[in-house]
Amino acid sequence: MAKKKNEKSTNQILVELFMTQIGAITNVIDEQGEKIFVTDNLLSSDEIKDYSLEFMELLVNVLHAGDTINRRGMEYKALRRFFTEFSNQIQVRGGSLEEFIRYIQFLQKVFLEGLEADIKLSFDESRALLLLVAGIFNDISLDVFNVYLEEKEKTIQAQQDEIKQTSTPITEIWDGVLTLPIIGTLDSSRTVSVMENLLSRIEKDRARVVVMDITGVIAIDSQVSHHLIQMMRAIGLMGAKAILTGIRPEIARALTSLNINLGDVMTRSTLSEGLKEAFIYLGIKTCSADTKIS
Repeated sequence: MAKKKNEKSTNQILVELFMTQIGAITNVIDEQGEKIFVTDNLLSSDEIKDYSLEFMELLVNVLHAGDTINRRGMEYKALRRFFTEFSNQIQVRGGSLEEFIRYIQFLQKVFLEGLEADIKLSFDESRALLLLVAGIFNDISLDVFNVYLEEKEKTIQAQQDEIKQTSTPITEIWDGVLTLPIIGTLDSSRTVSVMENLLSRIEKDRARVVVMDITGVIAIDSQVSHHLIQMMRAIGLMGAKAILTGIRPEIARALTSLNINLGDVMTRSTLSEGLKEAFIYLGIKTCSADTKIS
């Protein structure tokens, strides 16, 4: 239904209500902000006041931007950005998302109580204002939560990448000899990552032998064995010799039951035995530490 001439928009009514109660609202917000954030040393009292003042200004800008809320407007984006940055600041200082959401819910409660206290508003006006305030704060909560999830996913991905790197360290144990201990489970993405790093190292170090140790592999299935064979073949294509070590009895039984043929792959029981074989292949003589050198 079209707005009658001189009839105030919901935004205008909220601005007027807001301006008449700004002192009381600001005091309550500052007080509650100190209870939530200052008590835990997340923010100082001055920072709380600054954040409250900036929030008030941004909200008024949103309401003054038009008769209705423009969620694509610069003013609304600035308000949402303020809260996401505010949330990040709290979490960087050791606060939790739960504390910040409680603060947003409190802000909403302050405004809703202010609306209920104004007896001049008609039922329709009150209803429209309540929906407007609820919509604004619901959007803010969703934005903060989505940003939190995005940052959480980035952190988890970074941790997973770090684990992949540390669980498959490629080490040059001797000139021309690389060792690759594999720990955990080989999936497709990890195989691609390890293979790329390994082939780069073979080229960079001009490696002639790669000793791949699977002592730390938890279990072998057809997919894992396929990935292992892929890696062994890739090593051979780079002109290096592949030696597979660490095949425990249960791994050997699993490979046999899967009809995996490793007949063309050199295998040794331990990493130590694999290194000895690598030295022999390179013509390097080794002897026991107890052997006397004449």
